[in-house]
Amino acid sequence: MEAELREHLVDLEVKLAYQERLIRDLDALVREFGTRLDKTTRELEQLKQSVPTAEVPMGPANEPPPHY
Repeated sequence: MEAELREHLVDLEVKLAYQERLIRDLDALVREFGTRLDKTTRELEQLKQSVPTAEVPMGPANEPPPHY
């Protein structure tokens, strides 16, 4: 009986160790993706600011294209 309890305890400790490792690995991934997201957001904002906001003048809507 005591051997079974020890075996069960060892199994639980192994599972706990695995879960702790998994949590650490996932935490590292979440942090990395957060950093990447922050960088991408900054780059997007820089691109938005660098694109001219002036509208391109267009001809009348019913005018056929020049190749007609």
